[in-house]
Amino acid sequence: MNIIGIIPARYASTRFPGKPLIDISGKSMIRRVYEQAQQASSLNYVIVATDDERIFEHVIGFGGEAMMTSSTHQSGTDRCAEVVSNRAGFDIAINIQGDEPYIDPKQIDLLTSCFKDANTQIATLVKAIKSKEELFNNNSPKVILNTNKEAIYFSRATLPFQRGTAPEDWLLHHTYYKHIGIYGYRSAVLKELTNLPISSLERAESLEQLRWLENGYRIKTAETYVETVAIDEPSDLSKVTGFNK
Repeated sequence: MNIIGIIPARYASTRFPGKPLIDISGKSMIRRVYEQAQQASSLNYVIVATDDERIFEHVIGFGGEAMMTSSTHQSGTDRCAEVVSNRAGFDIAINIQGDEPYIDPKQIDLLTSCFKDANTQIATLVKAIKSKEELFNNNSPKVILNTNKEAIYFSRATLPFQRGTAPEDWLLHHTYYKHIGIYGYRSAVLKELTNLPISSLERAESLEQLRWLENGYRIKTAETYVETVAIDEPSDLSKVTGFNK
């Protein structure tokens, strides 16, 4: 399989404008993500997909690969689809979050391993929830799995609800999973996903992956035991201060 790793990156972030170019221990965040992705043995090629010339020039400047994409894309998935449409020959596309400067390359390899199954259309990672704070955090999407380790629903709510059990005891009686936001797609499926209209479940939960499930696509999951830090706003930088590689 030929596998491309795509890092969507845009400059205009509401909570943190210019985020991809911020300095983290001497390197920009986008460069750190790019270099971590390059260490994934399963990827044949890594590229940054951006709509901003400052990011494009910066990536080219440090010797990376980059592509200018449309400024009208609504999601990283759409940006990835444009890259795949213009870079022929890749069977699988991996959508790598551009705000995780120390993403573990082994997580990328774990995700790509899902495509050894010829039936896998889309894949993502999950991680078991261990704390009540995380369990009831509505900003942290949860995933419900079937017996084949496929996602059957994503929600910001804590699901499933346990009738007759006190919420503080829910983790004692059921394994809950949080979603780790890295995706893999077969290239043909990725192109189909971008043509789907926004669905009612997606609109309700503001979770793009519900559109895919609502339209009958299957999402394979793999369980990771690692979670890297995402930089969503300036205050998050303190979480990676002093982390050098």
